[in-house]
Amino acid sequence: MSNRSRPSASSVIAGIADLAAIVIGLWVLLYVLDANRSNDFVAFVHDIASWLAGWSRDMFTVDPDWWQVLLNYGIAALVYLAVGHTVSRTVKRW
Repeated sequence: MSNRSRPSASSVIAGIADLAAIVIGLWVLLYVLDANRSNDFVAFVHDIASWLAGWSRDMFTVDPDWWQVLLNYGIAALVYLAVGHTVSRTVKRW
């Protein structure tokens, strides 16, 4: 098996960061669109996004509620992207 068929560590790190940001972004979208929270898929996305953004979920208290969700979860998504891709680039240089 050649190295070309396996993903590099840097691409795996970037992929995980992207996936975290996508899940958080999906929750923000579902919240803004007022998705049914008793739906299993919506609840699943909310649970994972809440776990990923646990450190930033209540960072700012603002009105309206959708702005608070967008701001606090958005910060988490941006941090995951920035840190994940910075680490990815650093690993790639080694």
